[in-house]
Amino acid sequence: MSLRLQRVRELLKREIGEVIRREIPVGSCGLISVNEVEVASDLHSATVYVSIFGSAEQQKQGFSALNANRKRLQSLLAQAVILKYTPQLRFVTDSSLERGDRVLRILKDLEKTEPPE
Repeated sequence: MSLRLQRVRELLKREIGEVIRREIPVGSCGLISVNEVEVASDLHSATVYVSIFGSAEQQKQGFSALNANRKRLQSLLAQAVILKYTPQLRFVTDSSLERGDRVLRILKDLEKTEPPE
């Protein structure tokens, strides 16, 4: 991957996170965290991996809010980041943090159940 594409990914990740923080209420939609952004090489599309912290209902509402406000978020992103093309955003739930947390809990449980030597 080119250095330019990596820099664009990081810039988009930071700016999308800021736009979401400003536009989507935490109370009803949970805390939305942008974990990763994958950008097509032509910069026409981007997949945004998000984690939503909160109850199951907040997670559902948060993901719905992201998809419902996608065009507005893209517009605000276009104002914040000057690129030849503003990528079309596609939001995907990223469960890697939950999986990592689950693995850590399993390891902790294993340490408790192992007999001392």
